[in-house]
Amino acid sequence: MRRAIRAAILTGAILAGTMAAAESDTSYEILSFGDLDGWATDDHSAALSVFLNTCGDLTDPDWRSLCALARDAGDAREFFELFFRPVLVTGAPEDAEEGIGGLFTGYFEPEIDGALHRDPLHTHPIYRLPPEIAETEGPWLTRRDILTGDVMQGRGLEIAWIADPVELFFLQVQGSGRIRLPDGHHLRVGYGGANGHPYRSIGKELVARGTFTPHEVSAQVIKSWVRDNPEDGAELLMHNPSYVFFREVNEVPAELGPLGAMNRSITPLRSIAVDPAYVPLGAPVWIEKEGAEPLHRLMIAQDTGSAIKGPQRADVFMGTGDAAGRKAGTMKDPGRLVVLLPIQRAYALLPESVL
Repeated sequence: MRRAIRAAILTGAILAGTMAAAESDTSYEILSFGDLDGWATDDHSAALSVFLNTCGDLTDPDWRSLCALARDAGDAREFFELFFRPVLVTGAPEDAEEGIGGLFTGYFEPEIDGALHRDPLHTHPIYRLPPEIAETEGPWLTRRDILTGDVMQGRGLEIAWIADPVELFFLQVQGSGRIRLPDGHHLRVGYGGANGHPYRSIGKELVARGTFTPHEVSAQVIKSWVRDNPEDGAELLMHNPSYVFFREVNEVPAELGPLGAMNRSITPLRSIAVDPAYVPLGAPVWIEKEGAEPLHRLMIAQDTGSAIKGPQRADVFMGTGDAAGRKAGTMKDPGRLVVLLPIQRAYALLPESVL
């Protein structure tokens, strides 16, 4: 049975330790597993394996108990149905796009040609986080300040150099990537921090200018436009004041995915980025993504993103390389997201009058 739960004051206190305080107008609806379209035919064992990658890092007693049980689970579907309840969390964040409920986009781990030292071809640096940012209250310098000033010069903060500033911009959007070096080796980089300014979408800016319609915008379209309009394109990139710094991530084996927000490798088509104000990191999440290639399956919330805001917003990790990038760049589909919570947490959302 579906039970609509209005929660005017039930926020972060209910889900303490795994979620930040959510919006006060958040609504909760407890579903049955029969309400999840495609649940019976999913590969629950694959989802359980990904859940085990990060559940050992969860500290709350109820999550730790479930993780211990998961290690010995004989039937993955039975495990999820026995110890969890599906909860539909809804609410409209301030930056929600008008007319859109659930929204799914994709992200990936780029592979970019680069070099460890500057040369005539590779002139755009990938920077480490400047140490003074940790001591700065509030936002640091903007993207424009960083790229046009001399604050980064002569400090040895360069990790590598690449040829294309557009690829560097999108590397920052993705938050991790692999740099292909001239000798055939790869250097892996991961998120190392940011300058503290809010992310502003250059795709939305192109729509606002009337250059494209919302349905025309994709990562590939934006890249092509910036390259075809060098001066205006360079200025467009400055529209986003947020700037991401990186760190070397050489401890992750090449066959595994990049590190997510839980500092564990993420898995293509089983890991998603969510807003932790509404969805606990490490939680199983059922998604029903529509569009040209529907995707109904159990995922694990193992990552976050600056553009991922709201209870019905998720980024699907598509994998590594150009093919994954093409799929991720065109994904912008409606649907719904249902978080699986431990039974006691799910029913704690119910008003006493319903219990």
